[in-house]
Amino acid sequence: MSSETVVMPAQRDAPREEQLPPVEPPPEERQRSGKRWLVVSGLAALLVVGAGGAGAYFTVGDIPRGTEVLGLDLGALSRAEAEKALGDHVASRASQPARVRIDGKDVTVEPQAVGLAVDVPATVDAAARSGFRLVGTKDITPVVRVEPARLEAALRKHVSTERVTVRKPAITFRGVAPVATYPKAGLDLDGAVAAERVRGAWPAGQVADVPLTTRAPAMTREQVDALISDVAEPAVAAPVTVTVGDRSFRLSPAALAKGLVFRSDAAGRLKPAIDGAKLRAAGRAEFGKVETAAKPATVRLTGGKPRIVPGAPGRQVDVTKLAPELLTALAGPAPRAVAGVLTSTGSGTGEAEVAKLGIKQRVSTFTTYFTGGRSSPRSQNIITVAKAVDGAIVRPGATFSLNGHTGDRNYAKGYKDAPVIVNGVLEPGVGGGASQFTTTLFNAAYYAGLEDVEHKPHSFYFSRYPSVIESTIFYPTLDLKFKNTTPYGILIDTATTGRSVTVSMWSTKVYDSVKTVYGPRRNVTSPPTVQREAGPKCITSSGLPGFTQDAWRVIRKDGREVEREKFSWRYDPEPRFICGGD
Repeated sequence: MSSETVVMPAQRDAPREEQLPPVEPPPEERQRSGKRWLVVSGLAALLVVGAGGAGAYFTVGDIPRGTEVLGLDLGALSRAEAEKALGDHVASRASQPARVRIDGKDVTVEPQAVGLAVDVPATVDAAARSGFRLVGTKDITPVVRVEPARLEAALRKHVSTERVTVRKPAITFRGVAPVATYPKAGLDLDGAVAAERVRGAWPAGQVADVPLTTRAPAMTREQVDALISDVAEPAVAAPVTVTVGDRSFRLSPAALAKGLVFRSDAAGRLKPAIDGAKLRAAGRAEFGKVETAAKPATVRLTGGKPRIVPGAPGRQVDVTKLAPELLTALAGPAPRAVAGVLTSTGSGTGEAEVAKLGIKQRVSTFTTYFTGGRSSPRSQNIITVAKAVDGAIVRPGATFSLNGHTGDRNYAKGYKDAPVIVNGVLEPGVGGGASQFTTTLFNAAYYAGLEDVEHKPHSFYFSRYPSVIESTIFYPTLDLKFKNTTPYGILIDTATTGRSVTVSMWSTKVYDSVKTVYGPRRNVTSPPTVQREAGPKCITSSGLPGFTQDAWRVIRKDGREVEREKFSWRYDPEPRFICGGD
């Protein structure tokens, strides 16, 4: 038997486990494993870069990566860069109207009208605080500003009053008697809801749906009654004496009732307050006992030339400081008194402002004549209205109204009875003769080249006036109005004698000339004879023919005709009135 050499494997310290063939995972598991490997690999890569590299990636700029506002990526930008980019991005939206569906009705609201705007700095601040992220993006809702009160007011214009059924409480006065309006729940526009909806929809160009909501009143009927018994009724139970230095005046219960108001706070609860403007208007005569009216700078004719007269400040009771003292006093029993202080008030118009009006020279003048001397009632009326208008200034672009300037021309203002035309008949009436001044003023404005806004010639022709270019007046239905269409102020100067009235306009000359070209009289009709019952209302007259006539105002400037305006009028024949007799 042959011998064989057997080589044995070397022995290890521990036995070796049995090796099994590898098992393939399913495809979806292999895919997930790959993704995990990629994420782990990515993290590993960042770790390999080191702490400094990873910090640089995450912290570059002030805005975290992946941060968007209205579709704009602000990631990795500084705050200044982000504000510039976002400002440019929303610039086109700033003027886009907000679309609102209010109570089912589609309307638009202009952003400027309600203070609607994207607050870019605040939005960038929100983006900067949004936090770091590894993957994905984060949308930041823009910060939008709006003035809720103005938005609510704009939207309420589009809500039918019949749809608003909520009734807010109110306390008013009828004379000195408090009158309550009691609250009731119902539908109303909620300003806070409207503001929230509009802020959310407008930046994205969406429609904000703003429904009416049911609102409960903030006060009860009993609370309104308590305000009346505890505040309103005691307030007007007696007068209040206001002492200012060594002088004093008294506010009557009627004036206090005008000045005491009840206003709703933000929650809709009524609170008493003093309306200074209403209180001053109601007690104007009483306030005047301690106050001095301010005098604005103006222009007066001195030695036949216009001179600027400086203004002077006034002194009036400071109703803002008076209000809390007065409210406290109104809760107490009679006698009631408070202390007031005077505050200085500006003159309103300074010398520099008056100088800019350019009142330098006479640009037109017109005179009409009357009989009877200065003592006749008709002449006295002409003189009275002329004095009331003397010194009036019409600023550039302003319209002068004779009725508005003088008010009612009545006995209390010194006007007397004189002949006026009433329904085509001459009768005595207060202020008769004012039409002569009206005609004189109209012609002065006419020849100054001012715009005719409103005038009406007499129904009968009077030879003391130029035909067609004349005007009557009757308070308050017939007025004389003209507009200053020049770039300069107009000073109206009036003067009277025992037989004439003159009106002159002072300004800066604009036109070369203003003239009237007449057409012939036509359609002439003879006056009829009318017999009237004798009495104080019957005024005799000799009668005048009626006719129609045209007149053209021709204005020349810089050597050429710039305007030709036609005036036409039909005069009725003035009857020959006979008082009494057969």
